[in-house]
Amino acid sequence: MTDFDMLVIGSGPGGQKAAIAAAKLGRRVAVVDRREMVGGVSLHTGTVPSKTLREAVLYLTGLTQRDLYGQSYRLKDDITIADLTARTQHVVGREMDVVRNQLSRNRVALFPGTGRFVDDHTVAVTDADGQEQLLTARHIVIATGTRPARPASVEFDERTIMDSDSVLNMERVPRSMVIVGAGVIGIEYASMFAALGSKVTVVEQREGMLDFCDVEIVEALKYRLRDLAVTFRFGETVAAVERHARGALAILESGKKIPADAVMYSAGRQGLTDGLDLDKAGLTADRRGRIAVDEHYRTAVPHIYAVGDVIGFPALAATSMEQGRSAAYHACEEPVNPIHHLQPIGIYSIPEISFIGRTEDQLTDEKVPFEVGVSRYRELARGQIVGDAHGMLKLLVSPEDRKLLGVHCFGTSATELIHIGQAVMGCGGTVDYLVDAVFNYPTFAESYKVAALDATNKMREVDHLRD
Repeated sequence: MTDFDMLVIGSGPGGQKAAIAAAKLGRRVAVVDRREMVGGVSLHTGTVPSKTLREAVLYLTGLTQRDLYGQSYRLKDDITIADLTARTQHVVGREMDVVRNQLSRNRVALFPGTGRFVDDHTVAVTDADGQEQLLTARHIVIATGTRPARPASVEFDERTIMDSDSVLNMERVPRSMVIVGAGVIGIEYASMFAALGSKVTVVEQREGMLDFCDVEIVEALKYRLRDLAVTFRFGETVAAVERHARGALAILESGKKIPADAVMYSAGRQGLTDGLDLDKAGLTADRRGRIAVDEHYRTAVPHIYAVGDVIGFPALAATSMEQGRSAAYHACEEPVNPIHHLQPIGIYSIPEISFIGRTEDQLTDEKVPFEVGVSRYRELARGQIVGDAHGMLKLLVSPEDRKLLGVHCFGTSATELIHIGQAVMGCGGTVDYLVDAVFNYPTFAESYKVAALDATNKMREVDHLRD
């Protein structure tokens, strides 16, 4: 007889949903996590604080209102880190209460501390005082998440040279900043600090950024960021960072030297598995600390599952939640549909990017014919009302069966707007549904109708030429 039917190591989005799903199915469930980290990395240093910080930046800088009230418009002239973190701390505190309440309400036992395997059914939990307790479980779910990867050659001091975790603890808004890496996290922080007035330089060893996104959308974002005085150094590598009394000096392999108040590394993520003693459970992790799983999120040991960022791509809070639920259902022998292959991607840059489905380049490479329908925010009443003249929505439509092949959005509320396209694509709908649908006016959602009409008008022209 084991102590629990399911033991979850980690209380982030994946672990939390796995625990609650199993509890809803009547199983005895426990979660292990440090007391101060309930809610996981996502809640404390990742998704929630970074997106809250973005909201505070947009509000206090008045950036999105400048088309209406002039380029000098600001809600607050001297924005401090305290101004920004006040909102972050409030939201994180509230969300921690929500997570604790959900676990408690579903009778999930919470063991504060860190877990490590003793064998494939037993986990030793060490609390803050060093006291150890052994817990046994029929099924175990690893949901420990990730931490920022740190190059061994760089001396991080959390003040001048930092990663995406420690950037949240800065003492003041830097006048200048070098961001190493133009991935999602790097670009999100680059746009936030640029909006605050920092002179930002982004250094990326690849020749471009966000290469999984639509090219036109990425170009639009680059244009907007350059407008905020962001400098891009593509095809460049940081050879060394020197720390000085008044800041840092980033030295590139090409010989360029970039002085800055702060340097932030955004060099990918490392799975938090090194303290788990995986070998005692018969498991291994790759060099990035990630654990391999099958389509049911089972590891090499069938009764041990792994979900969330610790298993690698796509490493999103939204997908982690579904992985947790799926793993719990499978462990409890409850029927569960596989996660839908259509998953939206959201990038919380300023402005936002979101998309679902394939890009123009992918369709071209696959020799799939498509027509493009575009709606620009400046043509929508809602765009004029909120002051966003730069946003756009793009539909990629099959001229053969008129189904949507991809939806790409850039601008205010892009991450919300994408779900209309997701619903239409997921239900096998056609562009004609969007043409005939009535949308509230004035809304950004109306952009679907405008883009759908644009695409169908182009397809009609081709048909007329053939007649």
